[in-house]
Amino acid sequence: MIIFLRVISIYVLIFSSKPSAERSIASNSWVLSKSSAPISLNGVNNRVISLLDINGGDVNCIDLSNCKNITIKNCILHSSTQNGVHLYKCQNIIITNCYIYDVASGVYVQGSTAIDVNHNQVKNVHGPYPRGQMVQFNNVTGAGNNVSYNVCENIERESSAEDAINMYQTNGTAASPIQIIGNQIRGGGPSKTGGGIMLGDNGGSYMIAEDNILVNPGQYGIAISSGTNIQIINNKIFGQQRPFSNVGLYIWNQYKSNCSMNIISGNQVKWINAAGKENDKWNAGNCGAVAGWETNIWNANINENILPVKIITKL
Repeated sequence: MIIFLRVISIYVLIFSSKPSAERSIASNSWVLSKSSAPISLNGVNNRVISLLDINGGDVNCIDLSNCKNITIKNCILHSSTQNGVHLYKCQNIIITNCYIYDVASGVYVQGSTAIDVNHNQVKNVHGPYPRGQMVQFNNVTGAGNNVSYNVCENIERESSAEDAINMYQTNGTAASPIQIIGNQIRGGGPSKTGGGIMLGDNGGSYMIAEDNILVNPGQYGIAISSGTNIQIINNKIFGQQRPFSNVGLYIWNQYKSNCSMNIISGNQVKWINAAGKENDKWNAGNCGAVAGWETNIWNANINENILPVKIITKL
C-alpha cells in the first residue's frame, strides 16, 4: 500500500450555516445575469449581490473584507486567475445558487464566521497549489458553518484541482458542527495530494461529512488528517484507476494536532489505486478508536453511475 504524505498549508476559509433540508442542486436561475466588473467591498453590511455575470480576469470575481450580512446569489463568476469568491474577516455571508467556473478556487475564505455555501455549481478549478478547491475553510471557528448541496466537476486536462472541499485548521462547535452534506463531486487530479473532502487539515474539530457522492475525485476520496469529533457518515465514494489514485477513505494523523474521538460509519467505498489494486481504506492507527469503522462497506457494489452523466447545468 502506498500512501502519499500530505503536507499542505492552504489558506482558505469558509464559515457556513445550517444546511437546507432541500437536497436538490442549484437551479439555472442565473441565466438572466447581467455583465458586471469584479466587485470588491470593505466594511459593507446588509447587501444582496445577485444576477451578475462577472469575468474576473486577474482579480477575484467577488472580494469581500470585513463585511457582514451579505448574500451572493444567482451569479455567474468565471475566467479568473484568482477566485470566484474571496472572503476575509467576514461574518454571516451566504453564497447560494451561483455558477462558478474556470477560476483558481471557487470559494476561498479567511478568518471569517457564519458562512453558508449551498446549492452552487463549480466547474474546472485551476489552482495552482495551494489553490484548486471548490470550497476551502481556513481557521474558521464557531457555529453555523455549512458547505452543502453543491456540485463540483473537474474535467481531466481542462482543470488542475487540489481538494474539492478542504477544512484547514477549522473548528465548529459541539452544538453546531460544520455541515458538509449532500455535495456531488466528480473529477480531480493530476495532483498526488489532492482529492475529494479533506477534514482536519492541520487540526480541527466538530464537523460532519454526510451523504456526499464522489466519483474519481483525485488521489483520495474522503479523509481525516488530524482533528477531533469529526464524522464521516453514509457517503458514497468511487474511484477508478488513475495515475494519481491512491485510497478511497482514510484516517491518519499527519500533524502534531490531536486526532481522536472521530466517527467513520456507513460509507460505501469502491476504489482502485494507480497500481490497479483495490484500496478502499486506510487506518493508520494513530487516531485512537474510530467509532463505526466496522459498519462501512468496502468493495461496495457501486460504480461511476452513482452520479448522473450531467451534474453541471450549463447555460
